[in-house]
Amino acid sequence: MPGSTWELHLLLLLGLGLGSEQALPPPCESQIYCHGELLHQVQMAKLYLDDKQFVDMPLSAAPDQVLQSFAELAATYNNTIPREQLEKFVQGHFQAVGEELQSWTPGDWKESPQFLQKISDPRLRAWAEQLHLLWKKLGKKIKPEVLSQPERFSLIYSQHPFIVPGGRFVEFYYWDSYWVMEGLLLSEMAETVKGMLQNFLDLVMAYGHIPNGGRVYYLQRSQPPLLTLMMDRYVTHTGDLAFLRENIETLALELDFWAKNRTVSVSSGGNNYTLNRYHVPYGGPRPESYSKDTELAHTLPEGDWETLWAELKAGAESGWDFSSRWLVGSPNPDSLGSIRTSKLVPVDLNAFLCQAEGLLSGFYSRLGNDSQATKYRNLRAQRMAALTALLWDEDKGAWFDYDLENQKKNHEFYPSNLAPLWAGCFSDPAIADKALQYLEDSQILNHHHGIPTSLQNTGQQWDFPNAWAPLQDLVIGGLAKSPSARTQEVAFQLAQNWIRTNFDVYSQRSAMYEKYDISNGGQPGGGGEYEVQEGFGWTNGVALMLLDRYGERLSSGTQLALLEPHCLAAALLLSFLTR
Repeated sequence: MPGSTWELHLLLLLGLGLGSEQALPPPCESQIYCHGELLHQVQMAKLYLDDKQFVDMPLSAAPDQVLQSFAELAATYNNTIPREQLEKFVQGHFQAVGEELQSWTPGDWKESPQFLQKISDPRLRAWAEQLHLLWKKLGKKIKPEVLSQPERFSLIYSQHPFIVPGGRFVEFYYWDSYWVMEGLLLSEMAETVKGMLQNFLDLVMAYGHIPNGGRVYYLQRSQPPLLTLMMDRYVTHTGDLAFLRENIETLALELDFWAKNRTVSVSSGGNNYTLNRYHVPYGGPRPESYSKDTELAHTLPEGDWETLWAELKAGAESGWDFSSRWLVGSPNPDSLGSIRTSKLVPVDLNAFLCQAEGLLSGFYSRLGNDSQATKYRNLRAQRMAALTALLWDEDKGAWFDYDLENQKKNHEFYPSNLAPLWAGCFSDPAIADKALQYLEDSQILNHHHGIPTSLQNTGQQWDFPNAWAPLQDLVIGGLAKSPSARTQEVAFQLAQNWIRTNFDVYSQRSAMYEKYDISNGGQPGGGGEYEVQEGFGWTNGVALMLLDRYGERLSSGTQLALLEPHCLAAALLLSFLTR
């Protein structure tokens, strides 16, 4: 048997005979990257503007040697090490961030993918060519020493190269990668997608789930479960049923993680319903935000610290880190110290799982396994019944997160309220038109530069005035499914708004961003725990998706701004009159 968690991790990734029934390694045990006095002292000394920088730095020696040297240093100063001595220690025992990665140009990148020809506006086509070029900039490959000496790195070894989001995010991230893959498939880079998929499948086999991102300090949590959808997009594009057949049990294993670890039972109207929530049953500050989490905890009684840290990790697992969405129903909804992520049943998480169950049922059916196909078809039906009973609001025409403690829906606006529409988890064809009415009633269509993440301006990055690319897709993609020409036209207008924001900012700054401030003409976003990042994987992917879907109609010009009224309804009327 292997002698350490790291050795077990290595054997699992190499596939040397340890099956999924083997006891899984516990979340990160590293006394350098995940917990311990060294991490505490360095992060609380704030040697770096961003806590993530320290935990991304590789070691220059074995962990035991580094810890021994640190213990000697701490003893010398009676455990109160001066800042300058901490700086010297880190410089002497750690390498620069990114040393374990190398830039990688995807071998399947080509000059002119076909989708470019569908874009009528020459300025947008030239911009799309620039976005297509960005895949080269965002390509990364892990150096062999991470495989041979994994204990010296926080980076988790992955066999295949991958596309990263960009900026401070030099490793892969789980849910980001879905929209990245959509863009890569449009760029005709299916081999890159297959490699990224294989990395995720390897992680499920190693850990039973996909971590938030490709670092050991992310192992305690996952992110929105889109692996099955990734496989669907790849198989639809390539017809590679052999790859699906080889890995379908791993897809099922990932859904098992959510069923076993993130399930909650809710009673309503005499019935019990099973749904899922984000929930991380581990305390301690997040290593990559250690000083912020510690300082926030000190605003609360000490007995509440571990609960706070677990809820912050659940918020990070949601991908919405952080938002007023996770503060609703708390005694102090203006303070992140009141976060209660695990007390809410999120619409989007359950829509993603509903979609995955439907896709997995279809996969098993195609592969001739009728019993498994029936199992997942029934699970999807049960979840749709729960979505309708607990989250759907017929009067408002949308779904809403359910507050477990207060036993009521959260009627605040979030784009995630329409996630079941995007995921195809509804049965009434008229629901898309009801969703449009909901958007109009919420005055969302009055925002001309993108769909806001919420209507609450809290300073958190998943709140107003920020808008995020994946949330645009949730709404636009959902409305586009409607048979109604009017609802489809709104989807196009929303796409036009977002493309114009992305294009205008790119024209000014020659960069794509992870989020955008839509309050004043469209600018890079802000708020949250770190500066807005350039790159940016999922923003590029969504832009390419919209350019592909609406390329014949989208415009880069300003004439649309002149025509656009305060309310989009008038724009719709105008668009029909001028056809």
